[in-house]
Amino acid sequence: MFLGVSIIADRFMASIEVITSQERQITIKKPNGEKITTTVRIWNETVSNLTLMALGSSAPEILLSVVEVCGHNFNAGELGPNTIVGSAAFNMFVIIGLCVSVIPEGETRKVKHLRVFFVTATWSVFAYTWLYLILSVISPGVVEIWEGLLTLFFFPLCVGLAYVADRRLLFYKYMYKRYRAGKRKGMIIETEGEPELPSKVDIEMDGKMLNSHGEETEFDLKELDEEESRREVARILKELKQKHPEKETEQLIELANYQVLTHQQKSRAFYRCQATRIMTGAGNILKKHAADQAKKATQHDICSEVSLNDFSSKVFFDPGTYQCLENCGTVALNVVRRGGDLTSTVSVDYRTEDGTANAGSDYQFTEGTIVFKPGETEKEIRIDIIDDDIFEEDEHFLVHLSNVKVISEGTSSDKYEANHVDALAGLGLPCTATVTIFDDDHAGIFTFEEPVVTVSESVGVMEVKVIRTSGARGVVVVPYKTMEGTAKGGGEDFEDTHGVLEFENDEIFKTIQINIIDDEEYEKNKNFFLEICEPRLLEMSERKGGGVAFLSYEGGEEVLTKKEEEERRIAEMGRPMLGEHVKLEVIIEESYEFKSTVDKLLKKTNLALVIGTNSWREQFVEAITVSSGDDDDDDCGEEKLPSCFDYVMHFLTVFWKLLFAFVPPTDYWNGWACFVVSISVIGLLTAVIGDLASHFGCTVGLKDSVTAVVFVALGTSVPDTFASKVAAIQDQYADASIGNVTGSNAVNVFLGIGVAWSIAAIFHRSKGREFKVDPGTLAFSVTLFTIFAFICIAVLIYRRRPEIGGELGGPRVPKILTTCLFFSLWLMYIVFSSLEAYCHIKGF
Repeated sequence: MFLGVSIIADRFMASIEVITSQERQITIKKPNGEKITTTVRIWNETVSNLTLMALGSSAPEILLSVVEVCGHNFNAGELGPNTIVGSAAFNMFVIIGLCVSVIPEGETRKVKHLRVFFVTATWSVFAYTWLYLILSVISPGVVEIWEGLLTLFFFPLCVGLAYVADRRLLFYKYMYKRYRAGKRKGMIIETEGEPELPSKVDIEMDGKMLNSHGEETEFDLKELDEEESRREVARILKELKQKHPEKETEQLIELANYQVLTHQQKSRAFYRCQATRIMTGAGNILKKHAADQAKKATQHDICSEVSLNDFSSKVFFDPGTYQCLENCGTVALNVVRRGGDLTSTVSVDYRTEDGTANAGSDYQFTEGTIVFKPGETEKEIRIDIIDDDIFEEDEHFLVHLSNVKVISEGTSSDKYEANHVDALAGLGLPCTATVTIFDDDHAGIFTFEEPVVTVSESVGVMEVKVIRTSGARGVVVVPYKTMEGTAKGGGEDFEDTHGVLEFENDEIFKTIQINIIDDEEYEKNKNFFLEICEPRLLEMSERKGGGVAFLSYEGGEEVLTKKEEEERRIAEMGRPMLGEHVKLEVIIEESYEFKSTVDKLLKKTNLALVIGTNSWREQFVEAITVSSGDDDDDDCGEEKLPSCFDYVMHFLTVFWKLLFAFVPPTDYWNGWACFVVSISVIGLLTAVIGDLASHFGCTVGLKDSVTAVVFVALGTSVPDTFASKVAAIQDQYADASIGNVTGSNAVNVFLGIGVAWSIAAIFHRSKGREFKVDPGTLAFSVTLFTIFAFICIAVLIYRRRPEIGGELGGPRVPKILTTCLFFSLWLMYIVFSSLEAYCHIKGF
């Protein structure tokens, strides 16, 4: 039965995680007028922890108390209230004691929201003190209506004060605050002290001005927090690339997704679901999620390949542009066939068309048909180029493909028969090729292809092409150098580069290589410049290492003949010169792929998507599937094979899994459908558990009060124990493991006792009677727990001292002593409560 409650509570907590993970978009307007759209959680973390999260964690105990009162003609029972106190004792002493000891050696965990912890700890102690007062002091043995309603009213009051402490409202707003972005998504850490933020940080959000001293400041720093999250994702991606250079991008994304989810701060609901599923053989949530995403990515790749390799053959140029010198003789164009049935025969017509180059004077007009025989995928078209000695600009002409046909070989003749079925073959892109003819009669004009180029910082080595147009005769050297802009050289943003390009005769382009430094910034926009200097034509003697050859003038013009003067004039006309773009601006931007990868990972970090379900089919598949519960914190998200324990627990719980697979998926009504159905089922199960516990106590001779504090409290708290253990190890703070214990203990009393006793008191008053509750055993148990709780909280506060470092973990000796002390407190509570119940020691 306890396993059944754990499984339906898992569904309940999954719905709570989905509900509290709802987000809304807000528009932030900065003083400069820039608008930023971001998302924020609708539910405040503290409010959700003390309401829905605490209700989900304590639902069995609360509902057991309510069901017991309603099922016993509105008379007080011992099982429900004692289970609440016994569960509180187990949570406070055993769970916290275990969490102290499981922290790895040399590590500590601190409570992040210390003010909230103090508020909830105070309320948890007050709740049981108040329970003693209404039992034994204010109206001994009788619970008045106002006492029950006031107990219930303490619940929203507790939540309100915790919210005030969390948001620093009322008296907190007059204190200076200091903020820093946390290392996890959705977290902003606040500390008291002098403000360190710039004074000009005012922004406008949804029409309201927010500043560093106002109560809305956390939205002001939302952008800082998201930037920190992006840096964390970027760091993880960079480490994984270095560790697994052989893996594809999609595989790295899934590994990074697993690590981001593993290190992300998680809610109490997530840890509860994780613990329950590992315990019942349903597997590690994060590893299952990573494995499922990897399978989806693989299936997507297969589907993409199938879609590319469809039933239709495509014929096109590859590449689509060609360059040649005027003296090359012929130029070869490559035509390829891709996809479809490669065993068929395909033909395609081609034809040249004038551009700036003219057929007959610059190239030979060409047309014809290419035939791809079975198995052939590439063909060449050769076009003759006409050379001349006339200086002219670079020119181009076009070659078009058309009339693609699938042809079949005739059985009675050697000719081919055309089969005009367009679906079997067609033109792909590009179906037109551009051929550029470079003049080779002069030294040429040197220029960049464009004045501005944008590169990604992840490019590594950037290649810039310097082209030589309007001639390619002779050997020309072109000096070049980089110049800083907003991007800094010297290895900060790029490596300084300078040198000389040497263009050989008939060489029409050269590339300059520049190292770009990848610092993996999420947003980047910096520039630097690359400049080419005056080109110079090299003489043969220069190339051999001799002196520079100059034309000598002896006696002026008498030395040069008319022929030599004409040659000199032609040489001056053909000397190398700079073109239009001699200074290239290089803009370095963030990597688009890297940025989109980071954004994709941040979108995947919503844990509600991991533990939630979107269909009944998915729930039934999960119910009958055994998965590995291994929760080792390794770097990869690969699932391991289930162990023997996983199979045993699966077969013990498969009935409950299949039964509760009928609960509506969490995607319906944003989780509320699952919430309502789950809590109703928990109520039915706790009613059965209450009867079974009473019969068990009668069978073995135990009183209900002893059965409650020992067996029922233990059974309902086992999932919380595993959840807190996992939270203590994986989370960087202690809030999820012990911070919620105090809140749950307070909620147990305010809801479990407040609702049940208010209903009973009203019922009895309507009948003209008083609602009587025997204070004896319960009052003693409450008093004992309150005393021990003071000791527990004092020890936790003391452990924050520098010599220990935090509530959890720390040096070996204090860690062991703390755990032994807390376990001893629980054993003493059990022993003394049992002895008092059997009148071996005197109670109240």
